[in-house]
Amino acid sequence: MAWHRELLIGFDLETTGTDPREARIVTGALVEVRAGQVLGHREWLADPGVPIPPDAVAVHGISTERAAAEGRPADRVADALAGALTGYWAAGVPVVAYNAAFDLTLLSAELRRHGLPSLRERLGGAEPGPVIDPYTIDRRADRYRRGKRNLEAVCAEYGVVLDAAHNATADAAAAARLACAIAVRHPKVGDTGAGELHRRQVGWYAEWAADFQRFLRDKGDAAAVVDGVWPIREPAGERV
Repeated sequence: MAWHRELLIGFDLETTGTDPREARIVTGALVEVRAGQVLGHREWLADPGVPIPPDAVAVHGISTERAAAEGRPADRVADALAGALTGYWAAGVPVVAYNAAFDLTLLSAELRRHGLPSLRERLGGAEPGPVIDPYTIDRRADRYRRGKRNLEAVCAEYGVVLDAAHNATADAAAAARLACAIAVRHPKVGDTGAGELHRRQVGWYAEWAADFQRFLRDKGDAAAVVDGVWPIREPAGERV
């Protein structure tokens, strides 16, 4: 049966900032979805150990004070999320994350920050995956569509309900449903196995990054660099 009719795990993080190598986890969610229907979910609230900037609070609504009072230690949250994700991968279950390069890079950086085993180490040296990224897939499948490509806009394009944007559980569920909707609209995506689709996304993301970097440089930003690594960006000289 096609991957989008089987069990999928929606994954999302809400964080302290927009740099995945420096930002910290505030909330994280995993949502089990089958054929577009939510079966269950888990959500974690972390105390990131640093102040949550006002701009981030305005996005997800979690204050420094609330995170400190109600959140679990950041290392325990990162460890729990990583353990759950790698458990699903080890069982062959795809993980769906919208703009996966952000969330998985950030989680990997948190694991490294706290001296915890990496995703790859937890998988016995295997690469984390399969990962399904509706952001990367939609950008490839419908590359000439105009308009925004954030989660809210792409959900609206595919008729997927997003109950509460920037709530980790809602975003994770919407990402999984969106992956299913994209697979239905674009049969070539739905008919591709999850493992092969993961491999293709690596190439698609690299091609997009090279094109976007070239565009920025043509516009006058001669020093522009767009990282084309997907789904996990690693520090120079290291592997996750």
